[in-house]
Amino acid sequence: MIDPKEILTKYWGYSSFRPLQWEIIEAVISGKDTLALMPTGGGKSICFQIPALANPGICIVITPLIALMKDQVERLKAQGIKAQAIYSGMSRREIDIKLDNCVYGDIKFLYVSPERLRTELFIVRAKKMKVNLLVVDEAHCISEWGYDFRPAYLEIAHFRKLLPAVKIIAVTATATPEVRKDIIEKLELADTALYQKSFARKHLGYSVVSVEDKMKRLLEILQKVAGSGLIYLRSRKRTEEIALWLRKQGIESAYYHAGMSAKNRSLVQEKWLSGQTRIIVATNAFGMGIDKPDVRVVIHLDLPDHLEAYYQEAGRAGRDDQLAFAIILYHPNDLGLLRQRKEWEYPSLEYLKQVYQCLANYYKIAVGSYRYTGYDFDLDRFAQTYQLKPISVFHGLKKLEQEGLLQLNDSFYQPSQLLINLEGPALYEFQIAHATYDLLIKTLLRLYGGELFSNFVSVDENRMARLIKWPPEDVKKKLTTLADMKVVTYQPQKDRPQIAFLSPRQQADNLHIDAKSYQRRRERDFNKIKAMELYVTNQTRCRSQLLLEYFDETSYEKCGICDYCRKKSPAKSPGAAEREAILQALVAQPLTVEGLVHQLQPNNDKVLLQLVRQMLDQGELSYDALGRIQVSRQNV
Repeated sequence: MIDPKEILTKYWGYSSFRPLQWEIIEAVISGKDTLALMPTGGGKSICFQIPALANPGICIVITPLIALMKDQVERLKAQGIKAQAIYSGMSRREIDIKLDNCVYGDIKFLYVSPERLRTELFIVRAKKMKVNLLVVDEAHCISEWGYDFRPAYLEIAHFRKLLPAVKIIAVTATATPEVRKDIIEKLELADTALYQKSFARKHLGYSVVSVEDKMKRLLEILQKVAGSGLIYLRSRKRTEEIALWLRKQGIESAYYHAGMSAKNRSLVQEKWLSGQTRIIVATNAFGMGIDKPDVRVVIHLDLPDHLEAYYQEAGRAGRDDQLAFAIILYHPNDLGLLRQRKEWEYPSLEYLKQVYQCLANYYKIAVGSYRYTGYDFDLDRFAQTYQLKPISVFHGLKKLEQEGLLQLNDSFYQPSQLLINLEGPALYEFQIAHATYDLLIKTLLRLYGGELFSNFVSVDENRMARLIKWPPEDVKKKLTTLADMKVVTYQPQKDRPQIAFLSPRQQADNLHIDAKSYQRRRERDFNKIKAMELYVTNQTRCRSQLLLEYFDETSYEKCGICDYCRKKSPAKSPGAAEREAILQALVAQPLTVEGLVHQLQPNNDKVLLQLVRQMLDQGELSYDALGRIQVSRQNV
């Protein structure tokens, strides 16, 4: 076995592990089934990637979202680690080759959805793989009490019986006591090693501000709190409107939602990550897999459905352990709207059957037929075809997904994929006999090499067109013709939502939906709304304590920097001498919070943080471009 610390240094460049990472890694390496609960940004991935790299064989990672798969795979590849993902939208041929590479090649990580585990093709190949670890990412999805229930997760325990010697690590960022219990039971974890990192974020100040004019207060906050930020709301249209309004106010901002093209989403994300854009205005489509340490503020203009989602989204602020703020701008009408939306999310069982029947008709799928592959899906066109309301269709599809009947993926970018079907000598003979394709084939081989003969490779038609001085459309047409001639297998670029049937098509009238379970989930979701209501209307408790209590973590120490703590402890605030000491320290040079604490050596760190926050709120201090605290220009 390779030394885990050597792996950490070689691939990640770190000399030591974060708190709790080493304990989790040690448990996995020692052969224990493990459940690891670590907040967003806590470094969960390393906890299974290091043990998988330390031992020979391949690690299978089960995760629910294509975006997460693609992000993890690209990151691993960038570090020189061989990884692959299989998801709906790929052809059977491409899946077949990828699985072969996992059996006979040196792939270290294979990312799949839980639905993939039930397919015969995957089961047969998995038995041939030398699997060293089974990872269940976003493990809360296994629980009806979790906030994103996926029934296919319930089959993981059955799949594991095919690999009896392989241990499991389940990881998630947020899990209530009920969810933790469910994860252990449903995965049939034996003698479980349970690790939970504290959910406390000592440098993150939570606030709820009750306002009539949210936009006015939003602008005030962004003018006071310098640095990078995120604004979350529900409506795609409003993300665009608010980003435009902020730009008119002189604040560099961009919008992000799942209705944008993949190219534009990627461009917006990269500009924000690099600091070219200060503020992202987004739906909850933004954030998964994003690791930007210097976010100073996260603002919610709409209430999230539950505290699990709020904790994750708010937790994208202050990952560098510097002072940051998580703020909900709240209007009393918001709770009524939240309840109304939840009612829409639970359509009648008869409506679910209607949507299922319409889908089967739309794709001409006969009763009993089945192939686990993705279909391009245009929600508006589908709804128009059957005269249904798009929003009702969307919620119906999500509920059918939760019942394990369908899988609906948001639009994602998949570049064109190509594989050469002919062996070298046969391809050479083809080039001689078909001279019009010779230049194109030579260009393919020059750009992408011999891997084209053994694996699907991402190809760029525009790059090829520039090299051979053809119009890009001509390149695509010729590649399509080569595919028709069986010389290559060519899959043009995809950038659309995908929908897949996960079991043989059923008669809609006899559709298997567990009515009792459906009602339980409805009651659970409305209970979560009650918890959100208690949080936003709270005027008697430290907000950090409330959040910790929700996740079954007791803290008797107030955070000192949330809105409640700041209102209730003005008498404990330091005096003029301490304020002057802070100003003098920062006049000399901008400092991080940790640097300021180290220099001033206060008797109470939290009291100092409270004063720094007050001075930021009052405009005496601000952040510089590097996220350090400085004296505002008017006070210099």
